[in-house]
Amino acid sequence: MSTTEDGNGDDASPIHAVVLDYLPHGRSDDNRPQYQKNAVAYALVEDSFDLLELTLTDEADINIVDRVAVEPADDDQIDSLREIEYDELTSSAVSELEYAIEAIVDADEQRFVGFYNDAQPITLRLHQLNLLPGIGKKLRNKIIDERKRGPFESFEELSERVGGLHRPKEVIIERIEEELRDDDLKYKIFVRPE
Repeated sequence: MSTTEDGNGDDASPIHAVVLDYLPHGRSDDNRPQYQKNAVAYALVEDSFDLLELTLTDEADINIVDRVAVEPADDDQIDSLREIEYDELTSSAVSELEYAIEAIVDADEQRFVGFYNDAQPITLRLHQLNLLPGIGKKLRNKIIDERKRGPFESFEELSERVGGLHRPKEVIIERIEEELRDDDLKYKIFVRPE
């Protein structure tokens, strides 16, 4: 994880994450006595889609879907954090993941609409748009032709202007979930590569 910094490394913008699951009694595989365990939360970083395990302070007041500062970490809530893999999430965190991704996409729609406006070829035969589920050569060409007439301003406008692209937001959400689940994907366009 890295912060967004100005040129000299000061004044970094805080990075936030959405809480996917909260375990008030710690991890089930932690064999220490209960009084030695800290509460744990699993979270999804908003800008990079990193998955985190947060070890919480005794004073923490965190619930599922809360938004928490992870860098710099909120010292009142978070004792420590570590990046984790998809398969380390609890089943509750996995079931909450799609909703968290959707909330992140909704909160920053311009960022994700911008992907449709700015996507470029990766190779001579493969375009970034083709990495999205359900977008083949014809639909890709429709998107490229339509964006030449002017940038898309919203998901709604995108689906109105590009015939056949009925769920542009859901397509992005599906791709982000796929990138989180599958470590072996050759190209990652939303999730920060490891």
